[in-house]
Amino acid sequence: MSNGLLRRLVVGLAVAAGLLGAGSASATTAPILVVDVDSGKVIYGQAATDPWFPASITKLMTTYVALDLVRQGKLSLDTLLTISPAAAAEPPSKMGFRPGTKLTLDNALKIIMVKSANDVAWAIGENLGGSVEGFAQMMNETAQRIGMRESRWTNPNGLPDARQWTSARDMAVLGRALIRDFPESRALFSISAIQFGRSVMANHNGLLGRYAGADGMKTGFICSGGFNVVATATRNGRRILTVVMGQPSARERDLKAADLFDYGFSQSPGWGAQTLDALPSSGLSEPPDMRPYICDRKKPMPVDEGQGAITASASAAGASADNANAQLMAAAAPPSAALAFATMNSAALRNRALPPRAPLQPILVWIGRDPAEGAIALNEQEEAEKAEKAAKLAEARKAKLEAVAAKREAAHQAKAAAPAPKAAAKATGKPEPKKALARGKAGVPATASAYAPAESTPVMEGAPKLKVGAVKKPAAKAAPKAGAKAENKPAGAAAKAKATKAASKAQADE
Repeated sequence: MSNGLLRRLVVGLAVAAGLLGAGSASATTAPILVVDVDSGKVIYGQAATDPWFPASITKLMTTYVALDLVRQGKLSLDTLLTISPAAAAEPPSKMGFRPGTKLTLDNALKIIMVKSANDVAWAIGENLGGSVEGFAQMMNETAQRIGMRESRWTNPNGLPDARQWTSARDMAVLGRALIRDFPESRALFSISAIQFGRSVMANHNGLLGRYAGADGMKTGFICSGGFNVVATATRNGRRILTVVMGQPSARERDLKAADLFDYGFSQSPGWGAQTLDALPSSGLSEPPDMRPYICDRKKPMPVDEGQGAITASASAAGASADNANAQLMAAAAPPSAALAFATMNSAALRNRALPPRAPLQPILVWIGRDPAEGAIALNEQEEAEKAEKAAKLAEARKAKLEAVAAKREAAHQAKAAAPAPKAAAKATGKPEPKKALARGKAGVPATASAYAPAESTPVMEGAPKLKVGAVKKPAAKAAPKAGAKAENKPAGAAAKAKATKAASKAQADE
């Protein structure tokens, strides 16, 4: 497809998106913007001035305010910041520094650009603005001064706040201002990873090291705003800035940003191209809430991880770059918020991926004034954490033993409180159950009628074995015989009979 035909297709789709958006109050169009950094001319835009929840791309605004204070000489990159209890309590993503931990502003900026640490960004706001509210006021004043029209800031880290929003146009204005006003800090936005102690943390920006020429800037994610990115890339001395917001996953966000870069580098905005300042204001009064579409309770919570967000070009997937761009630009919203969001999850992206990430080149960061002081402080912190962990284990073990002892004591008390069997039988009027054993004789269960008595008479060798069934019951007691009666006679009568017999014998002998 020729560039001219593609341009006409893009314009037609943009017009269609505008008509659909105007025809349905519930329609949602994801903001997209492609800008030439040097000229500020718009290469492609969609819902570019609509209000949107920024998430962690807020940290670009925090960084601009901090670098501006350094440029004014009010502080330096070596200024020490202190982590307060409030900063330490901020939810992830975070470094997990303990209250009282100190680190330089330089290291703090590197950490929030790579790790997107909310605790460190909060500490920057508190230390530089006197309070988070004071820093938010500085953010709003600075935003107005550099030409951001739709932005309202209330915190320095981008955690959810219904009062804080921005637009794709404003983030493009901010990105250009960072590149223009702080050229010495450009490397801050392209760090592939940081190393803190033994931990290496990769940048959440999934384009770095995967898309040729990508050199910044920042990603962000909250359920209400979806997956956002402000990205820059340079080819042949030309730099393009792309803003993609409201995507359902980090992977789709990065793929669409890569396609937009491909399209942007293929275009040369003419003299009549629209500029950022000329973009019309939005008709929306507040940002749409994307939570029902991004954070479905039936699915795992999505995570903004640069490590797993990436992929190959359209041609590597068997499609032309023109087709990929045309499909990407067709993300206009139909007259239903749910259907509008479904179109952003294009089936054409499912089998696509950016190339593997280039090897990380971590930048060392530390707490304290310098690496040596940081190493000492880190060791102390690790020892304190070990001691705390050991104390927690000991406490848990103690609690477990106490629970076992309490259970045993409760069992003893229940046994002592239970009435004796005789007393219980007397109280209830029921007879005491018979014991299984009586007078030392083993009780045989009622069901044991099939048991045969054991043989008590030893069997002689060679004798036939007796069958159990052949054993006869002992005969009934016989009646006493007549002889037995004689035996029962008195001893005197027996003696007299004997003497008479002897006399008769004597007479026969004579």
